[in-house]
Amino acid sequence: MTMRTLYRQAPWLVITGVIVLLASLFVTFPAVAKPPMQQTEQYCLTCHGDSTLSMTLKSGETLSLYVSQDQLDHSVHSNKGIECEACHNDISTYPHPELKYETKRELSLNYYKTCEKCHSDNYAKAQDSMHAQVASEGNTEAPICTDCHGHHDTRKPDEPRTLVSETCSKCHSEIVDAYKQSVHGAALIADGNPDVPVCTDCHGVHNIQDPRTVQFRMESPELCAGCHADKKLMDKYGLSSDVYSIYKRSWHGVDISVYKARWGAVWHDSAVCTDCHGVHDMKKASDPTSKVNPKNLLSTCQKCHPTAGPNWTDAWTGHNEISLARTPTLFYVDKFYTSFTPFILWICIIYVLLQIIHSIVDRVRSTLS
Repeated sequence: MTMRTLYRQAPWLVITGVIVLLASLFVTFPAVAKPPMQQTEQYCLTCHGDSTLSMTLKSGETLSLYVSQDQLDHSVHSNKGIECEACHNDISTYPHPELKYETKRELSLNYYKTCEKCHSDNYAKAQDSMHAQVASEGNTEAPICTDCHGHHDTRKPDEPRTLVSETCSKCHSEIVDAYKQSVHGAALIADGNPDVPVCTDCHGVHNIQDPRTVQFRMESPELCAGCHADKKLMDKYGLSSDVYSIYKRSWHGVDISVYKARWGAVWHDSAVCTDCHGVHDMKKASDPTSKVNPKNLLSTCQKCHPTAGPNWTDAWTGHNEISLARTPTLFYVDKFYTSFTPFILWICIIYVLLQIIHSIVDRVRSTLS
């Protein structure tokens, strides 16, 4: 029986058969069309989930090929549906093409460039950073994206916040050790204080500049003012928020401001915050080891003023406004001059006015006579 004859005798049967055939093709089509070697996370882990999987590079280094499921579960990429082939875009078949990198570092230096596809802004900032500058000078160990953020275990970089300093300590261990002993680091590590600065708050995140430059030093007071001039934040810890404004009115601050306005980023010896308080080892003034502790303050001043005597620091107000309770002698001296100076100025003005009037009267009299 031909299809035409069957259709004439039982059209409903032919139509039903066609529908069933199309339905079966529709259901099975994805399974047929989907490549058996689809590089999905689950598929890759059938091999790379083996903790013993590794290979030896030409350099003799052993490269582990193991990827932990736990790492992927906590990765910001995996949780957003970003799978292996997004970064490993040169691998689309199995067996994989021969690895062309001779060392582990060479592999990292080439693979991290894929970060630019999704993070172009941050990638561009990083190319202008101190790290990129060091890399351009031939230092292959200069940090790249994956050194700080990880490979398969990419997490939020500041959760917990202590992770920031731990990351920086990979290269800057001595500096981070000093930071941990500082008033900032101790509060962060011991109390998990979210208000204290971590490395990236002062140095930047991706566009990290050289802190040894004149420009960085000259702008450091404004950097410190970001927290220490914030009244709401300082009131929270019982600290004065006037430190920056008082510094700006001091000889040091005025001198620095004049130099910045006149010559820009030119080195000047007037003190900035870090010259007195330290850089990474800042401590409370009440701490016996602090550079601004009353017992150590004179030696700190003598770094710039070697002839300073024991009475040098008596006029120091500690970045506080002059008050009767804190500095009574300075308070009365300040009151005397703030009252006496206008009084003398008014006398001078009156005297000049009287002289002008006397001169006018003399001229009028001489004219009339």
